[in-house]
Amino acid sequence: MIDVVSLDRVAAQPWRNAGGFTRELLAWPSADAWHLRASVADITRDGDFSRFDGIDRWFAVIHGAGVVLRFPAQRAALDVDSAPFHFDGAAAPYAELLDGATRDLNLMIRRDAGNGGMQRALPDDEWISAAPLRALFVTQPARLQIDDADAARLPAGSLAWSAHAARQRWRVQSDDDALVAHWLWFKPADQT
Repeated sequence: MIDVVSLDRVAAQPWRNAGGFTRELLAWPSADAWHLRASVADITRDGDFSRFDGIDRWFAVIHGAGVVLRFPAQRAALDVDSAPFHFDGAAAPYAELLDGATRDLNLMIRRDAGNGGMQRALPDDEWISAAPLRALFVTQPARLQIDDADAARLPAGSLAWSAHAARQRWRVQSDDDALVAHWLWFKPADQT
């Protein structure tokens, strides 16, 4: 079974530092005790990220000119064409906008709960994973196929996910050349 969550149906939560807001698309297994959390953030001004000890994070720009994440020992300049950037949630970088606000896809995984990740999804490429929890985020209307059958029609700005997707063949299709899409996955520690 595929669940679909659309950005336009999720309330925006303002940040404490007033630098943006977040829409939580998925907190699994629950919002109070999540192992995996996927969200979309709108960054409206430069500022510090929140610190999350024990969390692996992935960050991908999905709209806007981009952002520079500044860490004590490195910097990462990211835009819509960049691969998702992975970093330790305890690092809490400073975000500097390149030319106005950005919209960004975020994945956080509790390190002690399991492992996972995020990667770009290209139209018509097949994606197979042993991870039981898998998801697809799209910026433009698209279709998700699973094992060569249409599984879901996705509106722009939506996340399709399943907690029972291990070893399925997933494929994203779209008629929109501007599609930006990402695969997300999570494998619980007791299954690694």
